[in-house]
Amino acid sequence: MNGEPDLYVGGQWRHASDGGTREIVNPADGSVAAVVDEATDADARDAVSAARAAFDDGAWPATPVAERAALLDQIADLLQRDREDLALLETRDTGKTLAESRIDIDDVTSVFRYYAKLVGVQADRVIDVGDPDVISRVVREPIGVCVLIAPWNYPLLQMSWKIAPALGAGCTMVAKPSEVTPLSTIAFVHLLEEAGVPAGVVNLVQGSGAALGAALTDNGAVDFISFTGGLATGRTIAKVAAEHVTKVAVELGGKNPHIVFADIGTADAWDAAVDQVLTGVFLHSGQVCSAGTRLIVEESIADEFVAALVERAEQIRMGDGMDPASETGPLVSEQHRAKVEAHVASAISEGAKLVTGGSRPSDPALAAGSFYLPTIFDQCDRSMAIVQEETFGPILTVERFTDEAEAIRLGNDTEYGLAAGVRTSDPARGERVVRALRHGTVWLNDFGYYTAAAEWGGYGKSGNGRELGPTGLAEYQELKHIWHNVAPKPAGWFKGV
Repeated sequence: MNGEPDLYVGGQWRHASDGGTREIVNPADGSVAAVVDEATDADARDAVSAARAAFDDGAWPATPVAERAALLDQIADLLQRDREDLALLETRDTGKTLAESRIDIDDVTSVFRYYAKLVGVQADRVIDVGDPDVISRVVREPIGVCVLIAPWNYPLLQMSWKIAPALGAGCTMVAKPSEVTPLSTIAFVHLLEEAGVPAGVVNLVQGSGAALGAALTDNGAVDFISFTGGLATGRTIAKVAAEHVTKVAVELGGKNPHIVFADIGTADAWDAAVDQVLTGVFLHSGQVCSAGTRLIVEESIADEFVAALVERAEQIRMGDGMDPASETGPLVSEQHRAKVEAHVASAISEGAKLVTGGSRPSDPALAAGSFYLPTIFDQCDRSMAIVQEETFGPILTVERFTDEAEAIRLGNDTEYGLAAGVRTSDPARGERVVRALRHGTVWLNDFGYYTAAAEWGGYGKSGNGRELGPTGLAEYQELKHIWHNVAPKPAGWFKGV
């Protein structure tokens, strides 16, 4: 970073083999936050080879579980020691508020703490086969070399969901952060080195998917690929990996409904619903895979509820994430803002009613950054692209329903299935609706929260596989059945002459 080597391969920091670099832009003001090495195809292949050698010939896969757990705990300690420095990098890189970045680092820490505990209590499964001379066991072993590809919106948090269970399982890996937001991951790999992760176990390359994709995914030396990102790229990775029968887990985003029934309850519950719908879509300027971008609200309260949202949305304080007064920051780049603007233009052309936002802010203090106003479209329906497509920006669409069955139908009328929210004061209705929704995480009278102990992933085109929880560790493990006969004797099948 800024002249220091940023690629980490086989336990050595090095520059890109062709000397290539990339400027990392602070989206709050357009300034250059850092200059980092940009890996080549050859660099990525070297990283995979280093991970392969560390797995096949190194000691890490056979390291006792207690030592692996202790290392995860030590990494968590280092994360908290450097919490402020990492949060500053995350904000400079992504534009999100410093308060949110600090929460992200705490969440990263919790992921490592969780897997430190989980790997320490996993046990082999012993099976009674009805023969006292046979010991039958199912054991877990590391899957092998893993390629871990993280998105730009939560760079270190999303990478931690991959690195922590991979290390806990005994795997080796190549980590590739987004080329747009690599700074916190580079700093984190320095912490892994300080913690004593053996050479070759964790390797780091950053660069575009177009440049590095073949080396990382179309590669028979790779045993598992974990990817978080867009649907088109996820499909490409799955197709390429299938040629090698490489296991793949992909999380590909969502178009997430937030269903609000008229019976949400008291005035306090009303205020909470407005606040959480607002937060669910406009936190981090909507650049969240689980953002509640589709408000599905009961007709009888829709006008009043939308008016309350508009009033609150227009009060959101935008600004540099380093400013404590800022409640949300910019979009990640000028290129991404252009995509959001195209979605807005499409919605207007299709007849959606723009009730607030829909433009860049007029404040001159924000002119140099990639800011975009919180935007709400009313009178939307499923024929509109703005309701169907993941916009990954500060855009809320409003659909209306008249009964519970219609609410469920609308909530499930999406090709994605990552997350959803339901708001009602009727516990029986709440249970019916959350069970009927085909989404990987459903919040009832809440929105956006998660725990490292519960699985995360989606239905449909939101992807396959799961991160976090016990299943998040199992993704990085193979199961082996060991049949041990302690008193062997002839099978007696073939009798001889």
